Amino acid sequence: MSLLRAAAGIGVLAGLAVSPLRAQGDLRNSLQNGLFHFGDCPQPLCLNSSLTSQHGTHFIGATVSGTASLLSFLGSAVAVGVSNLPISTASSGVTFSIVGGVPVPTSSSGGPIFGERVQTLGQGRFLIGTTVTGVQFTSVRGVPLDNVAFTFTHENVCRATGAPPPAGGACPPPFQIDSALGSPTFENDVIEVNTSIDLRLQVAALNMTYGLTNRIDVGVVVPFVRADLTGGSIARIVPFAQPTPHFFGTASNPVYSAGAAVSGSATGIGDVVGRLKVNLGAADHGLGILAEAHFPTGDEGNFLGSGEFALRALAIASTRMGNFSPHLNAGYLYRHGSAQTDAVLTTVGFDQLIAPWATLAVDAIGQWQATRGTLVLPGPVTYSQPYQRQVIPTNIPNRPDNILDGSLGFKFLTRAGITIVTNALLPLNTGGIRGNIVWTGGAEYNF
Repeated sequence: MSLLRAAAGIGVLAGLAVSPLRAQGDLRNSLQNGLFHFGDCPQPLCLNSSLTSQHGTHFIGATVSGTASLLSFLGSAVAVGVSNLPISTASSGVTFSIVGGVPVPTSSSGGPIFGERVQTLGQGRFLIGTTVTGVQFTSVRGVPLDNVAFTFTHENVCRATGAPPPAGGACPPPFQIDSALGSPTFENDVIEVNTSIDLRLQVAALNMTYGLTNRIDVGVVVPFVRADLTGGSIARIVPFAQPTPHFFGTASNPVYSAGAAVSGSATGIGDVVGRLKVNLGAADHGLGILAEAHFPTGDEGNFLGSGEFALRALAIASTRMGNFSPHLNAGYLYRHGSAQTDAVLTTVGFDQLIAPWATLAVDAIGQWQATRGTLVLPGPVTYSQPYQRQVIPTNIPNRPDNILDGSLGFKFLTRAGITIVTNALLPLNTGGIRGNIVWTGGAEYNF
């Protein structure tokens, strides 16, 4: 089979796995604004346009109990989740080293699926393959996505006028801003929002690797992503006392609850990855390094990409003991910008040839937050009037998004020389935005 025919075949598979390229709206904006839009004015959390000169915008201000952070949290969390979806190993299948012009096998198994081993393909050899990965996100930091709760508090306003401070930041005498939140009494009103979100991603990735020398591989991964979003929310104004100036309806017909719904889908290219792998040891064991550059080619607004350039560097240690091949990876993930955090990377696992045509691959894959990003939720809001109390902004815990996954997969070599790949990735902790399972299936050809 020629390289051209192999590439064409894989391209057809990728095309079948994903619908024609299209985008419908901005899914991120729908998630972080549409779910919180209840009034008849443009902003989220706006009660009613007839109230905007008085009380309609009192829950909107960016500095009010971290309102801006709450509104953007889910969109930012999903962007990180998209960037964390795994891509297949750089060098797969039986690998070779050219000795005296003759290819000599340096591995006997099909190799790992998401872990990395020292072996490179061998000079002049190609790996071409496609994988389809799917996930339905079900929780964020352990909280089910069908039961995420937010509580939005009122901003501190000037006494008597009931309006926020003017642009200069000071209320006119004698209506100075009260330093204690809770006076006037209507400042104790809150908006409680319960959301339910269903977000699904499918990624068809085209993976090509070339053995530049016996010890150096270069490669590229081109993903095509489909994102489907549906969600709904119910908001409820909880008055501290009656009568209250806050409502969703009109003064003649005040309404204290409202709902919102969003839906949409998008399909397009994801973040393209360039790879370089170097074997520093012997042909079949020792040390190696892998460098990957992740380019922000995917549309961040539609959850097709992360929106940030990233660089992954791994140190690789592996060996081969008959048909058993353990490996250990450790490295660092650098993400440009402040929206996402850097991470320390760890992978430990093995691949085992269990039959001449079948390989078992097992890994524990960790990603440990190394820097502080913007996915930090606001702390409790303290009221001192008319009595001391606190309001918790959300039921999502404020903690690092450390991720640990267990990977279990198989590779099956067919008579045609094509390897079929199947894998399940299961969460072993509750960090980040996760699904109950991330499934992967695909095919690869090594020649």
